[in-house]
Amino acid sequence: MKSNPINSQNQRVERISTTTLVIGIDIAKEKHAAQATNFRGIVLTKRPILFSNDLAGYEQLEDSIRKLQKIHGRLRCGIGEHRSLLV
Repeated sequence: MKSNPINSQNQRVERISTTTLVIGIDIAKEKHAAQATNFRGIVLTKRPILFSNDLAGYEQLEDSIRKLQKIHGRLRCGIGEHRSLLV
C-alpha cells in the first residue's frame, strides 16, 4: 500500500499545537541554518541559528532549541527540513 504524501503532511501539521516550537532547517554541505517559529509560522528569533555539520554544531543547535523552548514556554519541538515544513 502506497502512502499518500498529502495525508503524511497533514498528519505532521496536525501534531503542531500552541505548545510546539517549530524548527525549520535549511541544510547545506558545511553550515546549516535553522529558524524557530511558533505553531502559526511566526518567527521567534531575530536571526537564524547557524551551526556546523558536525557533532559540535548539532550540540549547539540542541542547546539553542532548549533555550528557545524555555524562553517561549514551548513544551514540544518539531524539527524538519525547511521545505517540508511549508504548508
